[in-house]
Amino acid sequence: MNQISKILPIALSVLASPAIGAAEDGATVHEHVLGNGLKLLVKEDHRSPVVVSQVWYKVGSTYEPGGITGISHMLEHMMFKGTKNYPAGEFSRIVAENGGQENAFTGTDYTAYFQTLEKSRLEISFKLEADRMRYLDLKAEELEKEREVVTEERRMRTDDRPRAKMQEHFNAVAFTNSPYQNPIIGWPSDIAHYTIADLNDWYQRWYAPNNATLVVVGDIDTRQVVELAEKYFAPLTPSQITPVKPQSEVDQLGTRKLTVKAPAKLPYVLMGYKAPALTTPGAEADVYALEVLAGILDGGNGARLTSRLIRGQEIAVSAGASYDMGSRLPYLFMLEATPSQGKSVFDLEYALKHEVQTLQSELVDDNELNRVKAQVVAHDVYQKDSNFFQAMELGLLETIGVGWKKSEDYVARIRQVTAEQVRDVARKYLIDDHLTVAYLDPQPIPTTATPRKSSGGRHAF
Repeated sequence: MNQISKILPIALSVLASPAIGAAEDGATVHEHVLGNGLKLLVKEDHRSPVVVSQVWYKVGSTYEPGGITGISHMLEHMMFKGTKNYPAGEFSRIVAENGGQENAFTGTDYTAYFQTLEKSRLEISFKLEADRMRYLDLKAEELEKEREVVTEERRMRTDDRPRAKMQEHFNAVAFTNSPYQNPIIGWPSDIAHYTIADLNDWYQRWYAPNNATLVVVGDIDTRQVVELAEKYFAPLTPSQITPVKPQSEVDQLGTRKLTVKAPAKLPYVLMGYKAPALTTPGAEADVYALEVLAGILDGGNGARLTSRLIRGQEIAVSAGASYDMGSRLPYLFMLEATPSQGKSVFDLEYALKHEVQTLQSELVDDNELNRVKAQVVAHDVYQKDSNFFQAMELGLLETIGVGWKKSEDYVARIRQVTAEQVRDVARKYLIDDHLTVAYLDPQPIPTTATPRKSSGGRHAF
């Protein structure tokens, strides 16, 4: 249940090239900071002759002002459109020619680029990434092509998917002034009006070695990786980075509710309680207790939502809970469910609240608590079998501002959580005044719509 990031799509795990066998215990992370401010993190893992290289930039949708929402994501697409040294398509061609895989993803709090390569090909990654970190060649004609791609991506992933569309409206209501109210991909009107000047300003402002973390995990020698980093990244000129101003969500003063009408087969209810993140001052112990609480509700077939709402009462065909500690700003503790035939979203809302109230009034017994802890820890250990996940965990923690060393604390902190702490965080955070509820009201699905043609192009994460 370690949902350390909101953006671990299945596609990434397919590209991750996980190593074979058990992860090496106690593998050391080596930190090296270049003279221009770029931070290098290296973790040796010699189980297979593969290396994962990731470049993380401290910029994402939460950095964006109104009018240019989604510009971080659009710039991610444009980063594959060539530099003065490598024309459009050359980056991907060179990586593929060397047997590698590459792509990128944009989140609320970061933008990252990665390659998975045979270990002797790491220099290729460094050479290409260093080049586009400072020498991107932005062209108006490429922007127009990519605008079509992003518009199509938004249609496929949000506009034509009722739950994704509902989530977008839900976030816009749940947050009053937090930048989490805006979608990562951007609002349609903003996507339609980006200019090359907008993109160039965003690139110049945030894409610099002193705003980036380079993470390398795999069958490599740390000293050689440092030498390569010094060769390719150290010559890059740093920028004067002006941090974003503090962004604190105003206090919520009561339950918020909305109904989203969209073509869909089934109704659906989504509930979110305001909750802290690892970055929230003074809330670290609560964060780990909320992580365990999420496991109690939704940690496998024996978890409460599955055993009680799906199999027991048979009022839901699906139900889940999720919590993301890895946000730059406080986010939400989420509950969601789809009702069984003859049941309504209001029945499920009542049932989900009843499960919350039970956690607030009754201590979890030792057997259930220990089982959930074991599952959470096992999931974390299993994820570390992937070089990609190991790199992603380090890059994420460093980029959101808590530092990569937090990755070493996770298992121990989870094991320390008590039943009293679980009860206390349920009482403290899972309250109606912090709650937003959204209902999906299914509308008839059109049967005569003409399928739209894909615009083609690169679909980045």
